[in-house]
Amino acid sequence: MKVIVPDLPAFQSLAKHGAELLPYRSQDGQTFDQADGVIFLLGVEQAQRRALMNTPGVQWVLTLTAGVDHLAPDLPQGVRLFNANALHAHAVAVHVVAGLLAASRQLHTYRDAQREGQWQRLPERMHTLQGQRVALWGYGHIGREIERLLEPFGAEVFTVRSGSSEQEKAEVRAQADFLVLLLPSTPDTRGSIDAEFLRGMKPGAWLYNIGRGDLVVQDDLVEVLRGGHLGGALLDVTEPEPLPAGHPLWSLDNVILTPHVGSATADLNERAADYAGAFLQALLQGKQPEGEVDTGRGY
Repeated sequence: MKVIVPDLPAFQSLAKHGAELLPYRSQDGQTFDQADGVIFLLGVEQAQRRALMNTPGVQWVLTLTAGVDHLAPDLPQGVRLFNANALHAHAVAVHVVAGLLAASRQLHTYRDAQREGQWQRLPERMHTLQGQRVALWGYGHIGREIERLLEPFGAEVFTVRSGSSEQEKAEVRAQADFLVLLLPSTPDTRGSIDAEFLRGMKPGAWLYNIGRGDLVVQDDLVEVLRGGHLGGALLDVTEPEPLPAGHPLWSLDNVILTPHVGSATADLNERAADYAGAFLQALLQGKQPEGEVDTGRGY
């Protein structure tokens, strides 16, 4: 089996699975005459991604990311697409819980006060997660891991899934103290978090977007935050990325921004290579690897 892989030391270990490795460098525009599959990390330009996926003989593509919206539009007909939700579930879940705790304990406010040299105590704004209602808007690998990590903190977890009725969604939205967006970017989800949605949330609630930036109509979010209906927003993703200089979200006191690092860890390349190794092993043994994407739905 010939496999196009990132030209990184961690991925050399894939040779032990019996694969012939065809290493590519992210910016070099390399092409190959023949391959069975392609493994992608982030950082590959669109033109190179398209060229590698169109290598003669390619039957499958594994993206070592949770989202597939950067690949699906260019996927050749008949090529199977796999993502790596399970690879990122724990890191993303930790990032989410860290954000919920930071907001609950007002750490962002204290950091701002620190910069100004102010000794400011705000006990009236602080709480724990005990009894707080956390809505997970989307419930897969990541949602299940968030739920598991929240259990010791005593939060009440509610889940919204693709089969949830509109009435159920409205009830959860109106009750949640924190609403965590875990949705992929699809025609049905893009722009779905608009002014009407946000005003249907509980007054004082926090919105946490760790799904995709284009889920949220950002002008509507800014308006609702400025109006005081929401307590704040935690955003690991924005539209566009990076967020332009001068955008209002930079300066809002009740917004915590992280630059799309929810799944980042120092050992990501090694973990990704291990995940890819298990994927190749499943293929070579004639088994179905996890993570196959229904490209019609976007995940």
